Amino acid sequence: MPPRLSKANAPVGVMAHHCLDPRLAKGHHTRMQIYKIFRAAEWAALSELGTTAGAPVDIADGFIHFSTAAQVQETLDKHFAGETGLVLLACESDAMGDSLKWEKSRGDDLFPHLYRGLSLGDVIWNRPINSDGGTHSLPEGVI
Repeated sequence: MPPRLSKANAPVGVMAHHCLDPRLAKGHHTRMQIYKIFRAAEWAALSELGTTAGAPVDIADGFIHFSTAAQVQETLDKHFAGETGLVLLACESDAMGDSLKWEKSRGDDLFPHLYRGLSLGDVIWNRPINSDGGTHSLPEGVI
């Protein structure tokens, strides 16, 4: 059984939940919030249709790319530089079940990849990502 975390030690958005380091989570589900960045039109499509196969890169790769709280700023900087109108979505990783895989990606870090469509019901919350002169700042409380 994984250790219980106090509110003070829990990852952002996880309040006294069980949490495993994803590198050690083979065969286990981790319980933590993971994040998806969408452009305004991608978020509008999900909001209207209730489901999506993701952004064009997700469709091309065959899975929906997510980031952890520790990874999301670098994802913004690397893949969304200079873009405006971005929306940050938060999802609960364990709610994704076996469709969520932790796989090596940038810098050999393990990233959450969703191998099914993303439904509006998967989204816990969404918030706009502020952009000031090409620099993005995450909503308060994410990291």
